[in-house]
Amino acid sequence: MMSDPSEPRVFLVGAGPGDPGLLTVRGAEVLARADLVLYDQLVPRRLLDYANPAAELICVRDLPGHHPDKYPHIHTKLIETARAGKTVVRLKGGDPLVFGRGGEEAETLRDAGVPYEIVPGVTAAFAAASYLDIPLTHRLHASAVALVTGHELPNKPGNKLDWEALAKFPGTLAVYMGIARLPLIIAELLKFGKSPDTPSAIIERASTGDMRTVFARLGDLEQARRSAGLEAPGLILIGAVVDLRADRSWFERKPLFGHRVLVTRPRHQAGPMIRKLELLGAVPHAFPTVEVRDPTDWGPVDAALGEVAHGDWDWLVFTSANGVHKLVRRLGAIGMDLRALGPVKIAAIGPKTADALREYHLNADVVPKTYIAEELAAALTSEVAGKRVLLARANRGRDVLRVELAKVAATVAQITVYEQSDVVTLDAEVLDSLRRGEIRYVTLSSSNIARALLGAFDETIQGRVHRGEIRLVAISPETGNAVRDLGFPVAAEADLYTTDGLIDAVVKLANTERPVSSHME
Repeated sequence: MMSDPSEPRVFLVGAGPGDPGLLTVRGAEVLARADLVLYDQLVPRRLLDYANPAAELICVRDLPGHHPDKYPHIHTKLIETARAGKTVVRLKGGDPLVFGRGGEEAETLRDAGVPYEIVPGVTAAFAAASYLDIPLTHRLHASAVALVTGHELPNKPGNKLDWEALAKFPGTLAVYMGIARLPLIIAELLKFGKSPDTPSAIIERASTGDMRTVFARLGDLEQARRSAGLEAPGLILIGAVVDLRADRSWFERKPLFGHRVLVTRPRHQAGPMIRKLELLGAVPHAFPTVEVRDPTDWGPVDAALGEVAHGDWDWLVFTSANGVHKLVRRLGAIGMDLRALGPVKIAAIGPKTADALREYHLNADVVPKTYIAEELAAALTSEVAGKRVLLARANRGRDVLRVELAKVAATVAQITVYEQSDVVTLDAEVLDSLRRGEIRYVTLSSSNIARALLGAFDETIQGRVHRGEIRLVAISPETGNAVRDLGFPVAAEADLYTTDGLIDAVVKLANTERPVSSHME
């Protein structure tokens, strides 16, 4: 089927202000089929999780030239890639057409005859106001909003900003890119009659757990900014509506607002946990310390699946969701399907593993009340007496389940359906954040992960852990014991041995500590 020459090849997509949840559904759709994602430096890297795994990812920072002369290179890359028949997503912070130079890129694409589509995004002013409980318009205080650039081109043709008109504007001023020129902006507004007592705010990293704000009267705003240490990029709001804000906004009341949390799960599993932390107001850092991959040799698994299909095993036991996905997908790879499992009974170590089975329309016959190997063994003891039991598991881990079941079962065998290995190169940026004490909570979701991560801690990080500046939170007593065996303190252990339980443990711990403040008066 021939492609439609009018079909868009380039998508100018608004990434929103920072919270990945504010990316539009359409934005996520086109990212999922992109061959190239060309993204701005300030775009949250988390949004790249929505991209086609096979896509080439390029930050405009890595293109030739400095800021003023990067745009010809951006335009060339868009056009050349589109003409090669590939789909390009140009991912831009906020909205592409609000101070994002999206209009220039669209014009260039039109001139080159390259079909494109513009996908709007949430612009910073709207997000900052919403996340701070500031109504940009209010029938008693502001009937209009003006979006203003604070960084106007000095050689721009035509009319320049009319500061006299803006000083008299009967509504809210939202000034983008104005931090570097804040003294001049204030001076211009005051010169033309804006009251120095006008309520004002500066918002940095709007809509994220990193959000910081300063509130002051217009005449004092620059000094307040300096005292608070806020820097570009940031958004400035000026107008009576700023005084209508709550003492702490709905977002600032989130239980983990402003807290930095390290997520150490394997990359393909980290997404849901990271999103839950974001929704709680945290600033999550992804730091996978182990990788999950296919077994080096599928031979034993294939032979075991053939035996299951012939009714040679009574029970199939899974100790992780990874094991479920790997085994079921292997069935398809060797030309079999779920019918091969026939009458075999299935056990799962916990609810997440049981959920993974349900994705394939399989229900676990046994799930223990407590999600550790000892409890699974106890729950199965009466069920598997004299039976043949096949354990589908990773290449490393405790041998408790096999040993305990072997005491009552006729036969117990293990097959390696996936392998775990330590990540060779750990993220240097995250390690630096740990050294500086910027990350407060480190979540440890397995003993293997704990050993891999803590083994990478240098003396500086270890010192922060022992002084309680970095708090280690374990998913279970088993993982907690592994941490203590390595000589590290455990700040908390989950009551429920799941990632949700792990997050709950972080929340409870954070509630005992001083709340993080995002703004200064």
